[in-house]
Amino acid sequence: MKETSALSAHLIDEIKALPARYPQPRSAVMPALDLAQEELGYLTPEAMTEVATALQLDAGYVEGVATFYTLFHLEPIGKHRFYMCTNLSCTLRGAEEMVQHLRGAIGVKEAGEVSADGLFSYEEVECMGACEYAPMCRVDHRYHYDLTAEKIDVMVAERRSPTPAFTSSSPLSPTLSPEGEGEKPKPKRAPRKKKADA
Repeated sequence: MKETSALSAHLIDEIKALPARYPQPRSAVMPALDLAQEELGYLTPEAMTEVATALQLDAGYVEGVATFYTLFHLEPIGKHRFYMCTNLSCTLRGAEEMVQHLRGAIGVKEAGEVSADGLFSYEEVECMGACEYAPMCRVDHRYHYDLTAEKIDVMVAERRSPTPAFTSSSPLSPTLSPEGEGEKPKPKRAPRKKKADA
């Protein structure tokens, strides 16, 4: 009797192709774990073993990578995971109040807890590299800056009743700029001066 695989055959093939993109096969571990987590929602022991087998690496090494980085999850999480920055810059600009507001908005008491509807969970993380726009967070592969209680309420509402325009699974969608929704505007170039006729 054939054992069932934690990961789809298509994903395993995709993971097997990853090492060719990197100088060392071990460099493919994080992208492979990210793909596995994207498919399952979190990393099971079986999924990590399958990643190790697909990459021809030691299972202990793969598990060590998964347990070291906070963006990998070994237990079920909400469909929409808020990563709330609570480093110094964000804390000085109100991150703690934003975390408290988020807890109330999604109906959880602490980090890691999944909301009753299964839609939300959150985690407090260290610097995400956008200190000038603090407080900020990441959710559904997008960064949100200059957080306010109102902005958090909008993000939660959008994910409770998504419109066709909103999809949580499109990592290439534009991030929110400090000015608001969408990409940052490109600077305008000054018009070129025409050369004088000789």
